[in-house]
Amino acid sequence: MIINIGVVQFPGSNTERETSLAIKRVKMNPVEILWNSNPDLVKECHGYILTGGFSYEDRSRAGVIASLEPIINILKNEAKKGKPIFGICNGAQVLVESGLVPGTTDNQTSVALADNKRMKCGEVVGTGYYNAWANLKLSIPQNSTAFTRHLSENEIINIPFAHAEGRFIIPNELLDEMKSNDQTVFRYCDSNGEVLNEFPINPNGSDYNLAAISNTSGNVLAMMPHPERTKLGDKLFSSMKEFIGNSISLNEKKLSYKPEHKKMISYEKNQNSNIWIVSLIITDNEAVSIQSALKQKGFDVKVSKQIHWEINCSEDSKNVLKQIEESGELYNSNKEFLSELPKAQDTYSVLVRQKDDMHCQKKLNSLKQRFKIKNLLELKRGVVWNITIKNANFSPVFNSILNTNILHNPLSHECFRIS
Repeated sequence: MIINIGVVQFPGSNTERETSLAIKRVKMNPVEILWNSNPDLVKECHGYILTGGFSYEDRSRAGVIASLEPIINILKNEAKKGKPIFGICNGAQVLVESGLVPGTTDNQTSVALADNKRMKCGEVVGTGYYNAWANLKLSIPQNSTAFTRHLSENEIINIPFAHAEGRFIIPNELLDEMKSNDQTVFRYCDSNGEVLNEFPINPNGSDYNLAAISNTSGNVLAMMPHPERTKLGDKLFSSMKEFIGNSISLNEKKLSYKPEHKKMISYEKNQNSNIWIVSLIITDNEAVSIQSALKQKGFDVKVSKQIHWEINCSEDSKNVLKQIEESGELYNSNKEFLSELPKAQDTYSVLVRQKDDMHCQKKLNSLKQRFKIKNLLELKRGVVWNITIKNANFSPVFNSILNTNILHNPLSHECFRIS
């Protein structure tokens, strides 16, 4: 039997070659599947691997635009049939944003993959993109998933990783259920198998040292490190082959957890803070991509984006702001300018902030340490999404847009109405 594995790629995917080689190493047949491939071609495959890379350049956040593509609905249906789906790195981000993992009711987005935060002795020692090798410990029974059958109990694999948004954030209530369901598949550990929540053992600050999680049936796996880049990861692919070849069925478990939908509140700035709204002189490609994705979903909207800085000073704010502007750290005057929020009545503006903003922390440290700016107390950064909706009942349309999660992931971001 020839086992055909769909190598699913979106614009910006870049690890299709390594993925195909890994599939061939275990004697399966890779089939190129693009995001807009014929649905019949997609359905004919016996299993799927969503490749790594930077789908849609990680615009808005990694994986979210790809998660809204029509092919994802096809994959959801194929997953219900028991076919295995393996998302690696960016592919994992797509699976998380689509809700295919961890598999709550109606595939609601209930987990986030946030910016890396490398922690040691309680201090942040690094943020952003990072690549190295990591030890991963199998933390569930090996027969619990389609991808771990050829590993032994508590086996450790050493494989590379390369990502900037790989930090799993999972609510405690959901995490407890996932542990009981054997969905916490791989955890970062040291060479002896000890799980320590500290860099470099935990390379990105993931909750529970998580490197990979599955859905409730174990036939969908989201993994941040790259097993396809080394023969040391081949057992995951050979397990997949056995699972398909022997028509193995897995027992589906349930998750009772339901994500909390918080009501949006209005933004209120600190009374002593100064606000900068920064706009691009040139076309903002991120806003264009979000607009295109929403139009594909049936929303006739216009989208623009601005950066929002809240700057809090202890005193002499006029001089502090002048120094910050001269530093060029918060905006580039060659392509950006200070502006205002739009005033049009048919435009709705929301401020989205990361709950744990590593990018902002780096900027604050740079301004205080590199540029020696005194009296700077606090810095907060956000993205303002301006959504213009014409000839429609505004509130229901906007609420539907929010429910796509394209503007923010409720687990890792805060969202405010701003005017």
